[in-house]
Amino acid sequence: MTNALAGPLGEALGRGSLAILAYAILGVLLLIAGFYVVDMATPGRLSKVIQHDRNPNAALLTASGLAAIGLIVAASIWSSGGALQEGLLATLVFGLTGIVVQALGTLLFDRVAGIKVRDLVREPSLQPGAVLLAVTHLAIGLITAVAVI
Repeated sequence: MTNALAGPLGEALGRGSLAILAYAILGVLLLIAGFYVVDMATPGRLSKVIQHDRNPNAALLTASGLAAIGLIVAASIWSSGGALQEGLLATLVFGLTGIVVQALGTLLFDRVAGIKVRDLVREPSLQPGAVLLAVTHLAIGLITAVAVI
């Protein structure tokens, strides 16, 4: 009786596990980068505004921005076609592009809608402008993700 994990199945599982680990690490790093970009757009330390001030606007905007980046990372992985090195590079480039697009979208939102993100996160109660910007984040993430595919 041969050990099934010593053959092609074991090799495929090993490669697959390493690929998952590599994409997960890259995805987490991109989410952290996205968090810091959102942090730059808000007054004060974002983690403090969310944890200590319990600001729902900051939490919503951060969550929507990170969800949008997650969509872009997932689409990049999907479109990689199993080529690990090319997929990781594409995920890095598309993820960073998505973060930049999110930042530009936030700046345009400030100008077009006339609702300042910095003002939103100073409000202690959930604001309609934060909901609008959160949906905008998700829409930008979805558009960018579909463009990747």
